[in-house]
Amino acid sequence: MAKRARRKTAKKAGAPTEGASGLDLATDKLYFKIGEVAQIVDVPAYVLRYWETEFRSIKPQKSRSQQRIYRRRDVETLLRIKHLLYERKFTIAGARQQLKEHAEGLEMAAPSGLFVARQSLGKIKAEIEALSAIVHDEADAERGADPAAYLQAIGGARVLFERPNAQALLQRTGGGARRGRR
Repeated sequence: MAKRARRKTAKKAGAPTEGASGLDLATDKLYFKIGEVAQIVDVPAYVLRYWETEFRSIKPQKSRSQQRIYRRRDVETLLRIKHLLYERKFTIAGARQQLKEHAEGLEMAAPSGLFVARQSLGKIKAEIEALSAIVHDEADAERGADPAAYLQAIGGARVLFERPNAQALLQRTGGGARRGRR
């Protein structure tokens, strides 16, 4: 019971989303659908369903639509199973025995490079879009865009202060209250 309470408080305190093993999937997601897990582990979905029947430690939750939802811990276990079966050439029974005896100390297979690359590419694209928007905003300002027209288009000056990065935007463009200067 105390173990569960510690886990919950660690999540609330902003603990990293990586598993205890430090598994880096290049995503902050905590739950994965079977197709995503199949990509990460680099095995077909039917193999994952079979492993569920053979290894008791893999028990994905079900969504409302009865889809399997795997936690990061499940993905780590599946990567350990893959390492035992595919790289160390254990039988199912041997892998099951190894998991029972040395669950946390076992090496994991590396996550699929393709999955990690796609996740990283998604993050990079989002950053490029954000930077592109900033560049376009600055280009409009340099071309002499009419500030009054801009304020009218976005719904007034109050909207600027309601945005999450309003102060940074105002300081960058030279607007807003200047602190520390007299």
